[in-house]
Amino acid sequence: MINIDGIIFMQKQKVAFQGELGAYSHIAANKVFPNCEIKTCSTFEEAFKTAVSDDQFKIIIPLENSLAGRVADIHYLLPKYKLQIYAEHFQKVEHNLLAKPDAQMTDIKSVRSHAQAIGQCQEIINQHKFQTIISTDTAGSAKDLSKGKDKSIAAIASELSAEIYKLKILKKNIEDEKGNVTRFLIMGKNATQPDFKKAVKYITTCIFRLKSEPSALYKCLGGFATNQINLTKLESFSVKNTFDQVNFYIDIEGHIEDVSLQKALEELGFHTQKLDILGVYEAHPFRFKNK
Repeated sequence: MINIDGIIFMQKQKVAFQGELGAYSHIAANKVFPNCEIKTCSTFEEAFKTAVSDDQFKIIIPLENSLAGRVADIHYLLPKYKLQIYAEHFQKVEHNLLAKPDAQMTDIKSVRSHAQAIGQCQEIINQHKFQTIISTDTAGSAKDLSKGKDKSIAAIASELSAEIYKLKILKKNIEDEKGNVTRFLIMGKNATQPDFKKAVKYITTCIFRLKSEPSALYKCLGGFATNQINLTKLESFSVKNTFDQVNFYIDIEGHIEDVSLQKALEELGFHTQKLDILGVYEAHPFRFKNK
């Protein structure tokens, strides 16, 4: 058995994620579930469907990045599939310049990777005047590079991608900003809520939709202020096919068994059409490293 933040998992946990082997989601999966059984998915929705159809699977989904902001589509998939959050994980993103085994830096004329990775490595791209080729993901660009014969093309991807696809690392840590971190959610069916302990920090995550009434958002958030509950994230996203309705994603510091949080959620419920609690889980230590 594996104990992750007080949660017990099978030794050979099945884990699905979007992307190819070597993706940053793969690195996160190895950190959270050592010795796990991996399933790669072509889309985020495929990963969600995997966990819905097979409760032996957990999925690792990137929610937001410290540089690029929220990951597209995830906020729409959360209320659609209503999987439960077991835990969170913060993964440092370290980009590397990968090439064919016999290539040198002087051979490289162009680089391929995901648009965000290319955007995060502009310094080295501009320095060497590389042409850029946009790919669907970082690990996929490394995989494609390994299949080709052109040593004038490099890929921006993880060190794990270099290992898997037998590529040469021309230069490590080429990202412009070193504080590049992605927050992942570990999700699945039938999550067990951790017991409430006052000495432990928790996050409660919800998605809600407001009632159509004046000052609804102000009113629903008042309960958190009154009960001295801190919100670490509040983000709106439109309901699909409408312009006049929005859902809100909210991360709350606290456990749902805490009386103060219960009062705040009760106040929230008065002013919402719909309220889904996606999970209660221990706050990751990364949240407190600078405190």
